Amino acid sequence: MTEVAGVETRSFDTEVHQLLKLMINALYSNREIFLRELLSNASDASDKLRFEALTDERLKGLDQDLAIDIAFDAEAGVLSIRDRGIGMNRDEVIENLGTIARSGTRRFLESLSGDQRKDARLIGQFGVGFYSAFIVAEEVTVATRRANESPDSGVRWVSDGQGEYRIETVERPEQGTEITLKIRPEHRDLLTAWQLKRIIHHYSNHLAFPIRLHKPAAGQEEASEATDAEVELVNDSKALWTRSRAEVGEDEYRDFYSSLTGDPDAPLSWAHHHVEGSQRFSLLLFVPSSAPFDMLINRDDREGVKLYIERVFIMDAAEQVVPRYLRFMRGVIDSADLPLNISREMLQDSPLLKKIRATVVKRSLDLIEKLAEQGGEPWRKFLEAFGSVLKEGVIEDFEQRERIAGLLRFSSTSNAGDDAVGLDDYIERMKEDQEHIWYLTADSLQVARNSPHLEVFEKHGIEVLLLTDRIDEWLVGHLNEYKGKTLKSVARGKLDLGEKTEPDAAALALAGRIKKALGEKVGNVQPGGRLTESPACVVADDNELSPLMARMMRQAGQEVPELKPNLEINPDHALLGLMARSDDEARFAELASLILDQALLAEGAELADPATYVRRVNALLVEALDDSGSGEAAQAAS
Repeated sequence: MTEVAGVETRSFDTEVHQLLKLMINALYSNREIFLRELLSNASDASDKLRFEALTDERLKGLDQDLAIDIAFDAEAGVLSIRDRGIGMNRDEVIENLGTIARSGTRRFLESLSGDQRKDARLIGQFGVGFYSAFIVAEEVTVATRRANESPDSGVRWVSDGQGEYRIETVERPEQGTEITLKIRPEHRDLLTAWQLKRIIHHYSNHLAFPIRLHKPAAGQEEASEATDAEVELVNDSKALWTRSRAEVGEDEYRDFYSSLTGDPDAPLSWAHHHVEGSQRFSLLLFVPSSAPFDMLINRDDREGVKLYIERVFIMDAAEQVVPRYLRFMRGVIDSADLPLNISREMLQDSPLLKKIRATVVKRSLDLIEKLAEQGGEPWRKFLEAFGSVLKEGVIEDFEQRERIAGLLRFSSTSNAGDDAVGLDDYIERMKEDQEHIWYLTADSLQVARNSPHLEVFEKHGIEVLLLTDRIDEWLVGHLNEYKGKTLKSVARGKLDLGEKTEPDAAALALAGRIKKALGEKVGNVQPGGRLTESPACVVADDNELSPLMARMMRQAGQEVPELKPNLEINPDHALLGLMARSDDEARFAELASLILDQALLAEGAELADPATYVRRVNALLVEALDDSGSGEAAQAAS
């Protein structure tokens, strides 16, 4: 290469500098991942060239010999990875290698746990894999040229990872990118053919492009001088998904999953299918064992299943292929019958893609049902990682709603611990005359288990499902019934548990007196049969927002009209008996406010005036102690 422009020195942005420090100092035990990431980047560049060549006449014929070449010189401590992919121009080099805040680096840094195995997996998820080169390299040089630009528009980028990089425009006859690493002395044990082949087989054996290892012959100083006899094809570049299931072993599936996702943990399950006939496609799907940290936030991120057309990578599967509630699935889809010039706009009108989507849904749910039938640790891992996401399917997929609902699991009053209960389990245990599947939504399992709404159900021995995921309020809004049984909240409307008792006049009068004392703080106050131990609870009308849903919507920044809580009282409670006998209206009003605050606290709500509540409780305690005859309480209060 010859220099045709001056060298420019630039500084990395702050986040890249932080990231480089991490790579160099904190991930030593995961050093091998650097080669996985650089090979994946080379493969992506080759995929991109093949895709752009479909529509860009200037790239026709340039998408040939898209192998990835690796060369090393153990004595000099140099390793190079070269591809003939799409390459980069000067602006793209600066954008991609100098400033990467757009790729989520801050979230990456905030997500690190100190567990090096898990942290290494995050590197691939956040697209910062190039910087893993600095785990082993004291200097990295990138020479690149975009495939559709002239030889004099080549770019060379050099950095030692200490805060700055040098960039210059150079003459570069070859398209694509070559990355040269000057390996640190303590990592030069990696510069052997055996070590490099071992790493490639482990992480990158199933990349869709040939990986060729250039080995120096005896007496030669550099691998670039080697003859063809010293060039060895290392990986199995035949796409695994195109092979028959009978030809592929379990270890190969696991290795392919690792090379596809960068996840060092084995998948929980997988499915491999070839669909023949008038519309042909291959499908290889995996269920991971753990979830990305931001899966619940990034609902539009469905990069886990990749769409190929005759082994040409087209795009990460869009919603037309993988629904949002299955965004945790990983794998590949390859069709011979989609047009090679397909665009994202054309996805909407393709009958074949609709068929592929239906197959993805069916096969994914088949895998999940199989995990549920087998139970044990794999099923527990699935529920912990993806149970909440799967619930979105009840809301979004009407056709599969009942099938998905059958896979959901919830805590229950019949299970002392956190063991999950399915709707089918619940129905099997229902009482003979029971019409509803009863549930309670709450902020946490502890709040749910201690809710006063459960008191009458415990009395009658009726099981209640305890729903504590944030999505559960939306879930029950869309799942009105399951297998002919309606779902009903224990905290809404009137209860019908077979008891036909009507409140007496005294109970109605007490409710009216409490309503008058509380005024605009409440909606309705009614006596009821929900409670056996608590004085009162908050009850929502059948068609209004629950207090929990209103709180969540406010936390999400939505405007929600202020709801006045409806109060159901237990006239048989001792506290309400004392209130009914009291002629002191001021004292009565204080006690009425106290039981309202208690009912709100039992729902997990925050009080508007906690200090006043504490004062009321203290006053009641003082009064109770004083009435006990000690006389000391009144003095202490004065």
